[in-house]
Amino acid sequence: MARFGVEEEFVLLDEQTLVPAAMSPATRERISEDAAAGLTPEYLTCQLESATSPATTRADAEAQLRRTRRLIGTYAADQGAVFASIGTPFISPKRLTVVSSPHYDAVDAQLVEITREHEVNGLHVHVEVVDDEERVRVLNRVRPWLPVLLALTGNAPFAHGRDSGFASWRSILIRRLPSSWSPPHFRDLADYRAHVEQLVAMTAIADAGSLSWAIRLSERFPTVEVRVFDAQLTVDDTLLAVALTRALMVSDAIDDAPEIGVDAIDASLWTAARFGTEARLVDPANGGIASFWNVARDLLDRLRPALARLGDEDFVAEGIARIRTDGTGAERQRRAYAEHGTAGLRDLYRASTTAI
Repeated sequence: MARFGVEEEFVLLDEQTLVPAAMSPATRERISEDAAAGLTPEYLTCQLESATSPATTRADAEAQLRRTRRLIGTYAADQGAVFASIGTPFISPKRLTVVSSPHYDAVDAQLVEITREHEVNGLHVHVEVVDDEERVRVLNRVRPWLPVLLALTGNAPFAHGRDSGFASWRSILIRRLPSSWSPPHFRDLADYRAHVEQLVAMTAIADAGSLSWAIRLSERFPTVEVRVFDAQLTVDDTLLAVALTRALMVSDAIDDAPEIGVDAIDASLWTAARFGTEARLVDPANGGIASFWNVARDLLDRLRPALARLGDEDFVAEGIARIRTDGTGAERQRRAYAEHGTAGLRDLYRASTTAI
């Protein structure tokens, strides 16, 4: 059974204003001392990334994710703050500080003005694929289904203290980066490497590790990495994204889909970012236009054998039913704000790292 890993990004918010806040020196020291938690500072001083150890079962990943969220919930409480697992913060201070490191310094120098608004938090799912060429084939198979995954997991509805109108405003911010959204279809590994080398030669990116494609080959591990997701409100939301990603990677039931071009996939990613589960998408099965729920229903039918083999069939069915009833993360955030303002958002965010 293929191993997998999960990376989650969090933003630290002042508990009263929900403005992103830099981690205190004490918080950073505690994080550095607990290496087993897999915690590292992210691009901005208000951000934190967690990474699981390689897992083979959903239960293993769940235990790691819940432990980490409990831990960072404690860190945040000690600082009078809240760690939120959301794609974009509710409001921006416009005085963000980049974590100093050779890599992040280079990224900051490259992005300049973009950095001042690049407050994005994502969920990255790695699935092990041992053979080099097979990794490229897996990437090609999965890329047309990226809009379905995004529509189901949008969790970034706010920008500048107001409703952005998008289910995933993070996705729109990411679009400003070179090598973002869908990669092209690749003939083989050599073709993939040639595309990356071209981007580096243009100085569009500093190195292969700076690729912002929504799916890419990991440079550190023998994995295919799906990066289309916003950071997810809850562990169950994260695990639903993980289960679908893993099944997509190992299923042979999506191999018969026609080739879908980059423009069509990117247009579907835009509608998924804008409308969430109300989006109309290019259907990867036939190239036509269909509602999200029709495309999702077809995908789940195709993935059912793989989900059953992985022990995730019931979990995914229950997760999809929950999204239909309670809404995506974006919908739950909007509802909390409409009912209780910023206090409702604060309670929703805090629950993701305490009531777990």
